[in-house]
Amino acid sequence: MNTLAALRAAVPTISVGILAADLCRLDEELHVLETAGVRLIHFDCMDGNFCPQMTFGPPVVRAVKTPLLKDVHLLANNPHTLAVQCVAAGADIVTLHIESDIHIHRLLQELGKMENANRPGEGIIRGVALNPGTPLEAAAPLLDEAEMLVVLAVNPGWGGQSFLRTTEKRLAQAIRLIASSGRNILLAVDGGVTKDNFTDVRHMGADIIVTGSAVFDGKDPPGNARRMLEELRGS
Repeated sequence: MNTLAALRAAVPTISVGILAADLCRLDEELHVLETAGVRLIHFDCMDGNFCPQMTFGPPVVRAVKTPLLKDVHLLANNPHTLAVQCVAAGADIVTLHIESDIHIHRLLQELGKMENANRPGEGIIRGVALNPGTPLEAAAPLLDEAEMLVVLAVNPGWGGQSFLRTTEKRLAQAIRLIASSGRNILLAVDGGVTKDNFTDVRHMGADIIVTGSAVFDGKDPPGNARRMLEELRGS
């Protein structure tokens, strides 16, 4: 079974953001995620222009040694070079923002021809992300070149934001959009997910829920991840 088929078989699941982890102890942090049954780790690669924060890029993606799938979310303007570098650094999933470039369709096509550096013979899982202010319909022309649609539940780059109430409606729209495409596209929701609202979010229909601080809370990361996965499997 290839990576995309295995991921489809594993949903619903979580993708855990390492930005909330203790980066000085990242090997340990990732090990506890593995033992908890986590399948994906999420890299928010921010350039300080697309959104205010600047985080990390391909060197960190490459440096992280793990059997977990590397889910790389590019929050960067004109992301072509960054996307190519992240693929070479071992990204399994590369998500591009519709708002980041006028030629996203072309870049998705290019990504579709690239080989997975971790799994020779396999390709890259391509994601398309939309900010809260971008109409869902904007993704429709891109779905033939994507395996995942990502709906942001906050405006990227600012910490401490609450999950936007309009996200439930947008996820419902995304589900209809995917159905009309006739393709088996994964749906992800990203931003503002906490332990308090996780149960509500899981009922909104996403295949993948991106969460960071709700897992890495400084108390019980493996327990938090395990409880979320168990709740999803029971849904």
